[in-house]
Amino acid sequence: MDWPELYHFLFETYGGIGVLFLVTLVICLIACVFMERRTRRIYKNHEKTEDDWSFFDDDDEEEEAAGK
Repeated sequence: MDWPELYHFLFETYGGIGVLFLVTLVICLIACVFMERRTRRIYKNHEKTEDDWSFFDDDDEEEEAAGK
């Protein structure tokens, strides 16, 4: 497959546009998870309240069970 065919598929067909959309969605989700984990490491001393919400609630349960 050469570049003009790839360009035609990605930008001029419904299937190609769908592929671009899905790839963009996956990249954004990976970036969000990476940034969330990084933020949790930076603000690890934050005292939790009832109003706090976490995308990774399962991590909190594991830390409590380990006694951290």
